[in-house]
Amino acid sequence: MTANELALQMHKKWNGKIETTAKSHVRTREDLAIAYTPGVAEPCKVIAKDPTAAYTYTMKANTIAVVSDGSAVLGLGNIGALAGMPVMEGKAVLFKELGGINAVPICLDTQDTEEIIRTVVNIAPAFGGINLEDISAPRCFEIEERLKELLDIPVFHDDQHGTAIIVLAGIINAMKVAGKDKETAQVVVNGAGSAGVAITKLLLRYGFKHVTMCDINGMLNESSPNLNWMQNEMVKVTNLEGRQGTLADALKGADIFVGVSAPNIVTKKMVASMNHDAILFAMANPVPEIMPDLAKEAGAKVVGTGRSDFPNQINNVMAFPGIFRGALEGHATKITEEMKLACAEAIASLVPDDELTETHIVPDALDPIIADVVSKAVKELI
Repeated sequence: MTANELALQMHKKWNGKIETTAKSHVRTREDLAIAYTPGVAEPCKVIAKDPTAAYTYTMKANTIAVVSDGSAVLGLGNIGALAGMPVMEGKAVLFKELGGINAVPICLDTQDTEEIIRTVVNIAPAFGGINLEDISAPRCFEIEERLKELLDIPVFHDDQHGTAIIVLAGIINAMKVAGKDKETAQVVVNGAGSAGVAITKLLLRYGFKHVTMCDINGMLNESSPNLNWMQNEMVKVTNLEGRQGTLADALKGADIFVGVSAPNIVTKKMVASMNHDAILFAMANPVPEIMPDLAKEAGAKVVGTGRSDFPNQINNVMAFPGIFRGALEGHATKITEEMKLACAEAIASLVPDDELTETHIVPDALDPIIADVVSKAVKELI
């Protein structure tokens, strides 16, 4: 039985990967009177006078909504809300298993930006945070920014920021192995959607000076056609030399490649054209932009992918459980850029310098200590 066949079999057996478990019990009339009427009126009255008391008397303190419109689900594309449910349920499992956080999948049967924003605002009172998931670009940028303005709870688009945080964590350590530094390293980010934009923004904020973004048409610059509004913003701060050409042209003399794009689009010849001891994070799933063995044969020093069957798995599961745990425990109203940088540095620190190797630049994605360390990094900045 293949892994895909087993996954289908188990999903049928589970009939949904999550369930509601009651903390209170209703075995006696007294139980009923305390958990429900008339006793339940007392916390209601307290919350009515002081809304912050909801963090004391309700699930809000440790519960987030995982919200998607099904428009950009994994590598499957726009499959809609219903077909996206297994992924959102899976995300809820990861929040619980790795962060101890209750998460509720909310799959919206609309892809209208205004409807999504209104719906999330209207359900927000029940939750301590909103995790946006698998919403296509460029709508995801506006939806997140608007919700951050409208809500007083953390809003976090994991496809963007969770990915960016773990990429930066890996690059911090990979540069130590490869002997490179952020001031001089030439970086190419291939893929100008939600993840590519967020990765580029975080790299620039960390202090990288030379970042070039590419899409299917090659290097992005101010004369590139058909850019969306976010890409137009990005070309103002990237590829400052205004270079034009293909991805192959961009990689000549580059030190770092970050791919959040498509399978098998980077060749050995392209890797060989990069600077000595290049770093490649080829994160297209399930097939990366170039297979690690080919990249190493072409001279790459450090190679990471999104897959668990290769060394250096660059997986955002290391970021989001701890980030939300810290935000919830600290009653944060937002997740700031400073928090994202601190989380990346915290994750990177989990691999001591004397343990860093070409095949060990990030901790194991399932190491339970990661959520603790990331959570602490967030709370220190609240």
